[in-house]
Amino acid sequence: MNNRKGILLMIAAIAAFAVQDALSRLLAGNYNTLMVVMIRYWVFAAFVITLALRRPEGLRAALRSRRPFAQFLRATMLVIEICVMVYAYTLIGLINAHAVFAVCPLIVVALSGPILGERLTWQRWATVGVGLIGVLIILRPGQGVFSWPALLPLITAFFFASYSVLTRLTARDEAFFPSFFWPAFLGAIMMTALGLPQWQPIQAQDWPIFATYATISILSNWLLQKTYEVAEASAVQPFAYLHFVFIALLGITFFGEELALPVLIGAALIIAAGIYSLWQTRAAPGDATNQVTP
Repeated sequence: MNNRKGILLMIAAIAAFAVQDALSRLLAGNYNTLMVVMIRYWVFAAFVITLALRRPEGLRAALRSRRPFAQFLRATMLVIEICVMVYAYTLIGLINAHAVFAVCPLIVVALSGPILGERLTWQRWATVGVGLIGVLIILRPGQGVFSWPALLPLITAFFFASYSVLTRLTARDEAFFPSFFWPAFLGAIMMTALGLPQWQPIQAQDWPIFATYATISILSNWLLQKTYEVAEASAVQPFAYLHFVFIALLGITFFGEELALPVLIGAALIIAAGIYSLWQTRAAPGDATNQVTP
């Protein structure tokens, strides 16, 4: 294992995912969200099919699953999460959406006890509590600052946390690559059914943006794949929290968003709790607790 190289790859992957999110926000502001997500899934599916064809065992092995229903459920959760999150970008912006979504790893901690039978210490429950306090600081209920769209990232965090816990559950008797392959493959089928009826003609000036979006989608997933091939998950996972830093920079620079003080304080609490939880659990390689959205 080369953890130093893995850390650099993780930072590059997180930066690419942040750019992908920014492009999602830009495109979904001009085109139907379902159409934008559909194109994203087409690219992701093409990526995993290409990987499968290059593997010695071929495409048939990638399609072989011991838990087809669980794979379908994972794919459905991921589709919902991505669609709702991209829609949230258009309503409340990148910074506010990701500040709330950062609580996702802590929801995974809360779900790991009842679903996976993992032992949850008081320290781990405390991190969940601190994270929820951070969310309340961001949302400021009763202050009239945020409306109902601010709850959308919290919903997506729950769906992605459920997806991650189910991934860990299936990983007990399922090979890694089918679990990586199926959400992209099934998700592309689902999104084609949802997105094609919403198709809008793409303006000539937007084709380069869509092309960049497609390229970044492939690059981000390739970098993440390489990260886990060369490094231990426990060594690289804390650097995933740089996602919010990159998102804040992009939101402020290109979309004129503001990083309000309550959002900064709340996000800092959530991220600190998440990093402490990672330190507590010493996640084993291949842990899906903090996977990044494809």
